[in-house]
Amino acid sequence: MNLIRLALSLSVVLSASFAHAEATKYPLTIKSCNRDVTFEQAPKRAVSHDINLTQMMLTLGLKPHMVGYSGISGWKSVTPEMKAILDGLPELASKYPSVETLLNANVDFFFAGWDYGMRVGGDLTPQTLTPLGINVYELTESCAFVMKRPPASMEDTYNDLRNLGKIFDVQDRANALIAQMQAQIAVAQKDLPAARPRVFLYDSGEDRAMTSGKLGIPHALIEAAGGDDILSDIDASWTRVNWETVVERNPQVIVIVDYSEVTAEQKQHFLETNPALQSVDAIKNKRFIVIPYVQATPGIDNVLAIETLAKGFHPQ
Repeated sequence: MNLIRLALSLSVVLSASFAHAEATKYPLTIKSCNRDVTFEQAPKRAVSHDINLTQMMLTLGLKPHMVGYSGISGWKSVTPEMKAILDGLPELASKYPSVETLLNANVDFFFAGWDYGMRVGGDLTPQTLTPLGINVYELTESCAFVMKRPPASMEDTYNDLRNLGKIFDVQDRANALIAQMQAQIAVAQKDLPAARPRVFLYDSGEDRAMTSGKLGIPHALIEAAGGDDILSDIDASWTRVNWETVVERNPQVIVIVDYSEVTAEQKQHFLETNPALQSVDAIKNKRFIVIPYVQATPGIDNVLAIETLAKGFHPQ
């Protein structure tokens, strides 16, 4: 289900007899990673970073609360559908915004994550922005970069939607969206066979593979779709591994993340022609599944990823 259809479905759910959540009472204190963030009122001049985080806010109907977004066009192509939904919102920075960028736009809320717009020790962090009057909410999955966390799960994305619902006083929309996502995943998981293929996620890289350990959302997507993540013992989020590790664990399916200037076809060609990988089952049997970046990172399109992966893992 694409973003527009999901939004329409969401409006139907909202108009039905859905249990109404209690309105937000401000001041509101929200847990963001290992910090407490207090909101005196719903943000009025919000900015989101990256396509997946921006999609969450737009699907929750928060465009009137936003002054822009960042970090999309510098790396990813924008579909006509997404372009239509973004219409009227300026992109404040094609890649990473600066503190000055946010101050010049008089921003009061920044929705970003570690490795999704913020870097440990960088110029743009909750510690640098909070004293300037800009509240920061951190993407839950990304908290693995700054604190100890359990393996990633879809609950991470649900937690972000619930918290955005509270922060902007749109809890009913958030709850309805979560319910819709859970229902779609339940359908995708129905009657999955017991046999689970060994799966490796390939993001990029030639000397070493950029991939995800058990703390990144791809781990949750692979497991939810009836696969076994070959890196489920790696205590890391997005990380790099040696090709020897991939060969040793011999994945039966390789999931390719499609984005940036290197196409999915080019990535697949590299894998198929890499002499070091010729003994890997997925290479020998040409079992590749491609999912776009927005599905492979935390957000509402994780549902689409699970649907695609479940069909690809279990074509029968």
